[in-house]
Amino acid sequence: MTALLEMRSITKEFPGVKALDTVNLTVKQGEIHALVGENGAGKSTLMKVLSGVYPVGSYEGEIHYDGGLAEFRTISDSEARGIIIIHQELALVPLLSIAENLFLGNERSKGGVIDWRETNRRTEELLRKVGLREPPTTMVDKIGVGKQQLVEIAKALSKEVRLLILDEPTAALSESDSQALLDLMLELKAQGVTQIIISHKLNEVRRVADTVTVIRDGTTVSTMDAREGGITEDRIVRDMVGRDMAHRYPERTRRAGDVLMQVKGWNVWHPEHSDRQVIRNADLTVRAGEVVGIAGLMGSGRTELAMSIFGRSYGRNISGSVEIGGTPVDTSTVPRAIQTGLAYVTEDRKSLGLILEENIQRNITLTNLPQVSSAGVLNEAEETKVAEKYRRAMNIRTPSVFQTVMNLSGGNQQKVALSKWLFAEPQVLILDEPTRGIDVGAKFEIYGIINELSAQGRGVIMISSEMPELLGMCDRIYVMNEGELVGELTAEEASQERIMSLIVTD
Repeated sequence: MTALLEMRSITKEFPGVKALDTVNLTVKQGEIHALVGENGAGKSTLMKVLSGVYPVGSYEGEIHYDGGLAEFRTISDSEARGIIIIHQELALVPLLSIAENLFLGNERSKGGVIDWRETNRRTEELLRKVGLREPPTTMVDKIGVGKQQLVEIAKALSKEVRLLILDEPTAALSESDSQALLDLMLELKAQGVTQIIISHKLNEVRRVADTVTVIRDGTTVSTMDAREGGITEDRIVRDMVGRDMAHRYPERTRRAGDVLMQVKGWNVWHPEHSDRQVIRNADLTVRAGEVVGIAGLMGSGRTELAMSIFGRSYGRNISGSVEIGGTPVDTSTVPRAIQTGLAYVTEDRKSLGLILEENIQRNITLTNLPQVSSAGVLNEAEETKVAEKYRRAMNIRTPSVFQTVMNLSGGNQQKVALSKWLFAEPQVLILDEPTRGIDVGAKFEIYGIINELSAQGRGVIMISSEMPELLGMCDRIYVMNEGELVGELTAEEASQERIMSLIVTD
């Protein structure tokens, strides 16, 4: 196959940071090319150079595309050549229809007036190509994230895409939606669409990729032909992190103590649909020094259970009791839940877990401002001292605690979110998808932090859609299905088969 894209010796610098250092990338016509690396390795920066977000002149090196030198000054320049990027945060307008989103800025019109018949006809054609049967007039906020991802791909097809770039396309999808998207990628490949996928899910990379390029610390480490069959996940991980990882999950001694938290008879109703019960008679316990997992399919009620316990952040008509150390406690509001020793690290760190426009220091101290205040006035020197302590302890990769959080990689953002809640000094920490969207190296560091918390005698509740993660980290696992806890397994009893069996036989 001939090369459709060659990026030669790409170097990109920001003040004080060299994000890319002579990176080379060759993508062949008609292949699926995986780009992998740790958070902050430079993958997204490289794709922003390619797509014109960082225009020619702002970087060193050359881009050769379709046989000639390409100099993209804007995103429109790259799109005009058929290069379309779909970001992890989808760029759809929720309150517009599917058809309106597909042709926004690219309207089908006659005499300056939108031709809705043609727009809807063309939309139906594009939706069929990606396997959707929704009417073109369906509002985007009425369909799930998996279908929204497919709408984004349909939008790319409407622009006659030749090179499709997908940045963490399955990060927020269920297992079934993820498999459907990977199947679609293979179909598009059969139709001649060249694709670049950025992903931390190495099993998905191995399933669809023809070629894998690893970037570490802003440089190209290796490019491997996946079709030869010799690429293993361990090989990719070694190139990503620069060392062998004999164990994906750090070892620890399991020492569960007395019951630390107990939830009894927990019932929750939907906040908007008063006739729909979301959580039914949930009972769970967490012991001191124990990591307790909650497994279940997307929509099973795991997040709703966690949020309702933590300050009743979700739901209405909530009933049941929570005990900490054998004493009933009031968790009816978030401040009261924090006072009782609970903390909740949300699955959506960007929207709900962090203030992205603020710096690291301010984010970390938010949950415990009295500790860095005197007579109601913030002590900024103390704030800085606290933030520096967590920067070192959590290995947050940043030149300064005054760095804006939105400029950090996903893994470092997650460490800031964890630091924020650890500063609240909780007895029980609820972690909702704690490693979503971060690389294997950052995952290992977060697993180590979880183990340290358990060694200190704290209780950890871990919600995860990755069953190997639950099996590798947890002392006990509750299985949830349709709002009910349908089973409980010890670490010795648990397996992916046992967990799925409990879900499907409920």
